[in-house]
Amino acid sequence: MATHHRFLAHRSFWPFFLHTAGWCCLFIAAALGSVWGGMALFLHAPPTGKFSHAAVWLWGVAWLLLVGCALLQKRMVPILAGGLPLMLGLWIWWASITPQADRAWADDVAQLVNLTPDPQQPGIVQLNNVRNFQWRSDTDYTPRWETRSYDLNQLRSVDVVLSYWMGPAIAHTLVSFGFTDGQHVVFSIEIRKEKHEQFDALAGFFKQYEMALVAADERDILAVRTNVRSEQVHLYRISMAPSSMRDLFMAYAQQAEQLRQTPRFYHTLTANCTTIVWQLARRIGQALPTDWRLLASGYLPEYLRDAGALQSPQPIEVLRAAGNMTERAQNWQRPAMLDDAGASADFSRHIRQGWAP
Repeated sequence: MATHHRFLAHRSFWPFFLHTAGWCCLFIAAALGSVWGGMALFLHAPPTGKFSHAAVWLWGVAWLLLVGCALLQKRMVPILAGGLPLMLGLWIWWASITPQADRAWADDVAQLVNLTPDPQQPGIVQLNNVRNFQWRSDTDYTPRWETRSYDLNQLRSVDVVLSYWMGPAIAHTLVSFGFTDGQHVVFSIEIRKEKHEQFDALAGFFKQYEMALVAADERDILAVRTNVRSEQVHLYRISMAPSSMRDLFMAYAQQAEQLRQTPRFYHTLTANCTTIVWQLARRIGQALPTDWRLLASGYLPEYLRDAGALQSPQPIEVLRAAGNMTERAQNWQRPAMLDDAGASADFSRHIRQGWAP
């Protein structure tokens, strides 16, 4: 008899468990759909006349009514019958939001870099729209876009640069290419913000920003972080064969051309300053594994060490301290006798003084 009761209890448990689990999954899906859709509507609905606020309220009320009806009827049908059309309509609208190339861009991302090879001199390339701003503050600067030539046969180094702006886990990733004549050019994946915009990580999940690939002088793109924004900036030398350096440089050029031809949205998680670099490196055959530290980019040095990508075998704490260029950049003063190109090369030498990569 006891065995029979245990058998009946066992049989009655599973329907109850599956029924409860089904309701829980449905409520979680409804909550996620409601929150995600509300954020999308708030960020993209026309702001005129507080329309975006009204759209968010209507969206939220619709989901509350569906959940309420389902609870009153003790059936899942209201949520399924009403929620699926709501989400389908939202996804159709969401798919219609496409990246643009002709917005009122902020000055520092107004131009996109592009590369022109020299057919007469193999290995010589010309970069158009290299940024070389003179920054006095984030709002006080002298814009300057230049055309520069680089001999890829003279590429001697690739440095990963991490700029920490929000705690130890979050950093902006840049890649600096160094040449035997002292020139350096930095590539940086950034949001292509409009004049009125500021970066918001949450908004970056919702097609809020187009993507920009900036090529810049180190004296511009590194010094603005150390001297204007008071960020902590660290250098790490990458172990890479000269042919791979050239391939990576050209991969950046190809990415720049793709963005010029077909604008693309920045995404905080999947298409950001670190994941795009990782994708470019994988594209040229670098064996870089998938890892959670690609998302927590502040820990990228540990990831690069574990992947065997760093040139130095020293402990990461030693490399982090030696590569901290923040104070050196803040102390640099332009020598009066140097022209602009010489000053840029002098800045690059100065921030690497005492650094044994």
